[in-house]
Amino acid sequence: GREMKRTLSQNSSIHLYCQQTADALNDAGFNLKAILEAKPIDVECTKENIKDVVFRPIVKALYPEKTSTTQLTSGEVTHVYEVMNRWTAENFGVSIPFPSDESLSEAQRDVT
Repeated sequence: GREMKRTLSQNSSIHLYCQQTADALNDAGFNLKAILEAKPIDVECTKENIKDVVFRPIVKALYPEKTSTTQLTSGEVTHVYEVMNRWTAENFGVSIPFPSDESLSEAQRDVT
C-alpha cells in the first residue's frame, strides 16, 4: 500500500529538529564551516542552513525522485532523521531526539 504523506506535526518536528540541531552544534562550538567543509561559510548554524546543507542533501541522496520535503512519507521522514542524527552524532557528538508532538506544543508555547 501507499505510505502516508508526512504529517503537519512531522513538518513542524523537522523545523524544530533542525533548530535544535543548529543550537546544539553552535553550543558545542561548531559553525557551518565545520559542518560542511566543502562549502567554507563561516556563519552560525541556523534552522534554514542546517535544513539546506544537511537535511535536504540527505533527502536527495535517499530519495532522488522527491523534489521537496513535502513529498516525503512518514517513514521517509523517520529514515532521513535517523541518517542525519547518526551523522551529527558520529561527526560532532551532537544527537537530538526527533521532536514529539508534546515537545512541539512546548516549543510553540515558548514562542507565543
